[in-house]
Amino acid sequence: MTEQKGKVYLVGAGPGDVAYLTVKAYNLLAMAEVLVYDALVNQQLLQYVRPDCLCLDVGKRGGQPSTPQGEINQLLVDYCLQGKQVVRLKSGDPLIFGRCTPEITALQAQYCEFEVIPGISSALAAPLMAGIPVTDAVLSRCFAVLTAHEPDVLDWEALSRLDTLVILMGGTHLAEIIHQLIRQGRSPYTPIAIIRWAGTPDQQVWVGELKNILTQTLGVYLSPVVIVIGEVVKLRNYLQTQRISLKDQAFDSPPMLNNSPLTGKTILVTRSAGQSSQFSDGLSALGATVISMPTLEIVPPSSWSDLDRAIANLADFHWLILTSTNGVDYFFTRLFAQGQDVRALSSIKIAVVGEKTAQSLQQRGLKPDLIPPNFVADALVAHFPESLQGQKVLFPRVESGGRDVLVAELTAQGAVVVEVAAYQSRCPTSIPESAKLALQNRTVDIITFASSKTVKFFCQLLQEVFADNRDISHILADVCIASIGPETSKTCQSLLGRVDVEAEEYTLDGLTQAVVKWVKSR
Repeated sequence: MTEQKGKVYLVGAGPGDVAYLTVKAYNLLAMAEVLVYDALVNQQLLQYVRPDCLCLDVGKRGGQPSTPQGEINQLLVDYCLQGKQVVRLKSGDPLIFGRCTPEITALQAQYCEFEVIPGISSALAAPLMAGIPVTDAVLSRCFAVLTAHEPDVLDWEALSRLDTLVILMGGTHLAEIIHQLIRQGRSPYTPIAIIRWAGTPDQQVWVGELKNILTQTLGVYLSPVVIVIGEVVKLRNYLQTQRISLKDQAFDSPPMLNNSPLTGKTILVTRSAGQSSQFSDGLSALGATVISMPTLEIVPPSSWSDLDRAIANLADFHWLILTSTNGVDYFFTRLFAQGQDVRALSSIKIAVVGEKTAQSLQQRGLKPDLIPPNFVADALVAHFPESLQGQKVLFPRVESGGRDVLVAELTAQGAVVVEVAAYQSRCPTSIPESAKLALQNRTVDIITFASSKTVKFFCQLLQEVFADNRDISHILADVCIASIGPETSKTCQSLLGRVDVEAEEYTLDGLTQAVVKWVKSR
């Protein structure tokens, strides 16, 4: 039997967003047996590795404990010699200030096979994402990329004469950079931009001049940042506000490098984990920066016994009511777990609430017999196609806090409703750091809520995370509160004191349209 030969791939992860990962890098992640990654690598990339991949965080961050370089070198060598396919994932491009030299030297010394896979460097991507061109026929005929990790070793006299400087790892030495440039004759009125967390939902940009940028960023932790110094920084405002025409058609809204309706807006999405992807992708496609803050966790009920008993006696029921995609998913999971399939539902009619619920049912080869208009549960009884007197109804629902009004109305019409717990929804124990920072720094423009529970748990999480702030209203003072429908809006009014946007069609698509309409009206 031939022993597997190991290989190490030194891969560039790009500037942050998974959309900027190269195809080759994506394919290598999918086959990796060992992943060794840095602190600045987007954690979402880890979802592309196989379940049995060994993932090792060896992140290096200034001023914080980190894995020694020698230990990282040895890890790569050891796993390669064990015959493993190793991906060494680095932010940006691996050979642009990526500390690759000691790792390659260590691999060569042990005759380990390796390959370097280029990535998009933040030195090029960050200015572009901030709307700043690093070259211009008039303002910037050359530019230099440098690291200010050790400012004392740089030739500031030569650098001060260049049109444009793009500086990495310079946040902690910003004052020294400015001092050296002005000392070498650079005007204190020279434009400067500081771009933090470029290519991620947390991206922030400060624009000023050498003489005042320190005041603007006072007290801000400037890491990781890309610093752009030069007259081209002025073009950022030009590109964001200049009217453009295409085939003599004028655009009234600022294009900001594209004319998508949500460009420049940061939207916090509060759906449950695993359910926000399609909605978030739609907002991103319209130009928004989307930050996910799951405020619901969907898990199995405390006991399957009631649902299993109902499934075993499906022939006793006239109607099955499903009011969410979660209800559909968990109901069919248990149906199949009992060795049954959709044929077990041949004699029962199905009513669903919501377009997404209907689509989820149709994906299983079934067409609902009733979908109430406006996709709200309150309309279900009013539009029921037959008398409910004596009808036995099976209602798989969330274990607590579900559709109590619907059950009461069905019962009042003479139906016998059997409620069974199909799943639980609970509040997460924490929020993502990206969401916390965005709320803290008040960079969120819009928060979307798709159910009353997301509002309740959002408020609960904020009270826990920002416990030092007795009144959290200032965090949301300038934020648009967007609701999917009337019931959610009531909860927003009760707990947040207001609702700014309500979808006309009570669906996620309707919520997206309402957000776009609100932005355009502004």
